[in-house]
Amino acid sequence: MDRRSFIRNAGVVGVGAVATSLAAPAIAQGNITWRMVTTWPKNFPGLGVGAQRLADRITTASGGRLTVQVYSAGELVPPLQSLDAVIDGTAEMSHGAAYYWQNKSPALSFFTGVPYGMTTPELTAWVRYMGGQEIWDEIYDQFGVQGFLSGNTGTQTGGWFRDELKSLEDVKGIRFRTPGLGGQVWEKLGATVTNMAAGEIFQALQSGTLDAAEFVGPYNDLALGFYQVAKNYYMPSFVEAGLATELVVDKKKYQELPADLQAIIRDISQAEYDQVSSDFIANDPRALKTLVDDHGVIVRNFPDDIMEAGAKASVEVIEALRNSDDPLVKKTAESFIEAMNLVRIRTEKIDAPYVSAREKYLKY
Repeated sequence: MDRRSFIRNAGVVGVGAVATSLAAPAIAQGNITWRMVTTWPKNFPGLGVGAQRLADRITTASGGRLTVQVYSAGELVPPLQSLDAVIDGTAEMSHGAAYYWQNKSPALSFFTGVPYGMTTPELTAWVRYMGGQEIWDEIYDQFGVQGFLSGNTGTQTGGWFRDELKSLEDVKGIRFRTPGLGGQVWEKLGATVTNMAAGEIFQALQSGTLDAAEFVGPYNDLALGFYQVAKNYYMPSFVEAGLATELVVDKKKYQELPADLQAIIRDISQAEYDQVSSDFIANDPRALKTLVDDHGVIVRNFPDDIMEAGAKASVEVIEALRNSDDPLVKKTAESFIEAMNLVRIRTEKIDAPYVSAREKYLKY
């Protein structure tokens, strides 16, 4: 996809179009139409495509009894207001990332990506088998919505920088786009951090409003065209180790659905979580090769002092949440830490040594 098409599709439509879209959901002959608003540009690789595929699968699996209409970023509401659209009844579903809403509860960041936190399979284990979903439900109950994991990018890349980072000192004063708890970590390292939707980042980089930006990884970043402005591409990210996306639904309307339609939404969300993850695993390497071979991108690793300082800052950020006066934030942080300390045993004692040995010894 061309970057310009994402920018066009990320824009806010006219007032007349919005007013027309706000009509009540259609219910005829037992069939229901729900609106899904997303934070992603239309046809955006992995994420926007995943949201559309999720909607289409729900429509098909329900035999049209529940039809889901997708509104990409800006088509019905601004991209970073998609959760509010579900809360206020403008839409029945939103597709985004929970850490975009950390102003509503800092605990929500734990269900997207935590600095030096869980990888994709670790996060999945916590949510599905170690109490994470139940805590997530408690948080979203405050807003009358229900959240489901709907996708995962895997470990992300660290970002695009105009200038090479040779040490921690080079981070000082950099104007950097990065969201969530990871943004708080980068602030502790000396960066000036802002968050913005995908379709807004390129222009901010090009105009000089930003000195650096990260979004996801090669698959998305190639489409967004960041390589046209910055050539230094750092990896891996130490603040987004296994970023999950979410499907959020109006909980009252969800519970009013027949049991089979509830199961379709829940089970297809789970299937799409795995589908999106596979999409990124397959296409990130292809996109990275294009970035390097065709566009002259320089792949770099963060200097050790940045990685070390990032780990220290991450502990400070998470410990602050662990000591929060909000009992639910504290509960979430403690559950996350307890789960990570258990599941990391498998990752670090079995998976990591295997990957290291494969890299060292296996050659085709």
